[in-house]
Amino acid sequence: MKTQSRKAAVGVKRTPGEKLRYVRKNWQLYLIFLLPALALTIIFKYFPMGGVLIAFEDYNVIEGVLGSPWVGLEYFRRFLSSPDFMDYLMNTLKLSVYGLLWGFPIPIILALLLNRIRKTGIKKKIQLLVYAPNFISVIVLCGMVRMFLSPVGPINSALGINANWMTMPEAFRSIYIVSGIWQTAGWSSIMYTAALANASKDLEEAAIIDGANILQQIRYVELPAIKNIIVIQFILQAGNIMSIGFEKAYALQTDMNLATSEILSTYTYKIGLLNGDYGYSTAVGLFNSVINVILLILVNWIVKKLNEGEGL
Repeated sequence: MKTQSRKAAVGVKRTPGEKLRYVRKNWQLYLIFLLPALALTIIFKYFPMGGVLIAFEDYNVIEGVLGSPWVGLEYFRRFLSSPDFMDYLMNTLKLSVYGLLWGFPIPIILALLLNRIRKTGIKKKIQLLVYAPNFISVIVLCGMVRMFLSPVGPINSALGINANWMTMPEAFRSIYIVSGIWQTAGWSSIMYTAALANASKDLEEAAIIDGANILQQIRYVELPAIKNIIVIQFILQAGNIMSIGFEKAYALQTDMNLATSEILSTYTYKIGLLNGDYGYSTAVGLFNSVINVILLILVNWIVKKLNEGEGL
């Protein structure tokens, strides 16, 4: 007993058997520490999953989830056979895929550029400027976008035209993606910047001595240092392709740009909360979640195969 206390005091690592005996002896302490987290997880993560049953019921608020009549896959058939199904699905996929293709490399490039700045003072000021937009709320950002792109806004004044960009369906995706990049690119680059700070300085100095230019230093020294983070972030973002933020899409939506701005999340909101068709909207939301899970598994499998092919 005293030996275990001494080991704990001096920070000596315990063997697996000693760890197990320690946990068994002090299980009450572990239970006290874990119980609040487990309770919160069960109450707010697992109990709400029972609401998925609404997607298979003719849900009635008075009768509740257990008392509403069962309709099976009726809502899914209704949604998949809807003439608007492919429009909403393609709008969601295009907005997500284009956002991923345009937006994913920007934080990496920004981190690489920031890493080339040697003066700490200038670097911190630039970081402050690029991080600041992340703290603007989505609704305020959408208000700014509407103001800048209004017919009498500064964009039209600078271009000398009188266009109402928010009513153009063909302009919606560019507006959505570019404003998102401006807001999140700086904050998303933090992880890459931190990883680059731990890159081997010896390799960088050796590359410089060997005559490597900036692009070669980035390719052979800096990119390998952040490769693992790039892969993880790509898997997470690709797995959330169908999870477009509802607030921003809805706030930038107008009656004139519905052809490209109506996505699955805004459609679910309108059908569920505005029209009161809870069962149908839950089915659409469940369909969205299932597609997300499939994409996450698929992207993870592809990345794993690529890494195995490279011998990593």
